[in-house]
Amino acid sequence: MTEPTNFPDEGIVAGAPVIVYLHSPREKLWGVLYRLNESGVFLRGLDLNTFDDWMKMIVNGERNIGLTHVFLPMWRVERVSLDETVDDIQSLADKFHSRIGVTVSEYLGLA
Repeated sequence: MTEPTNFPDEGIVAGAPVIVYLHSPREKLWGVLYRLNESGVFLRGLDLNTFDDWMKMIVNGERNIGLTHVFLPMWRVERVSLDETVDDIQSLADKFHSRIGVTVSEYLGLA
């Protein structure tokens, strides 16, 4: 098992890795939560489908797609889930740490 990420243990709070499920159109985004309030979700992240490609680019030392700052209006948000390891299933943040060697927060300069 890998060393846990250094994200907060308080749940879905600023600085936590999250997965945001959207509708109209349906999308899933992964990223670091900046703010969650009645107007929407402020996130630094990327489309969940590109997560593995992003990590491969970093491992290979290639110019990568990076994480973008986005605001998602609440009317599009279906669900916000904490990206957390459950039993033997690693969180995406922990997969990043295992593969890259630093936590997401260290990589982004948030640590």
